[in-house]
Amino acid sequence: MVCLGNICRSPLAEGILKSKLPNDSFFVDSAGTANYHVGNPPDKRSIAIAKKYQIDIAHLKGRQFEVSDFDRFDFIYVMDESNYNKVIKLARNTNDTAKVNFIMNEVYKDKNYDVPDPYYGGDDGFENIYNMLNEACENISKKFIQ
Repeated sequence: MVCLGNICRSPLAEGILKSKLPNDSFFVDSAGTANYHVGNPPDKRSIAIAKKYQIDIAHLKGRQFEVSDFDRFDFIYVMDESNYNKVIKLARNTNDTAKVNFIMNEVYKDKNYDVPDPYYGGDDGFENIYNMLNEACENISKKFIQ
């Protein structure tokens, strides 16, 4: 799960997907394309909205997306076009690029819709992105758990 700073959207997506998949079979992580918040916990509003839905993300720490993530993960979901372009720019080959997709394509196939960044908005933006990410993560989990 990749967004810009790894404090709002991607840690929330990480927490949601982890809550839907068995821990012993799947490894879910998140990262940001920027290094602004490396080592920091998620935004308090992301923590609060996750907690509202019985998901604990308070322990997560921000990290920056690395080229080695292409080797560590089978699927890389980005939150928006800007982050898609930044991740694709780091890809070494077509195998890397094939792993990258917009998370909302799990709801709206091949539409490349963005998950809006709620950082500068109010609390309602976090509720909105929770609902978007929850729907996408539900679809992802159904693909992996038959």
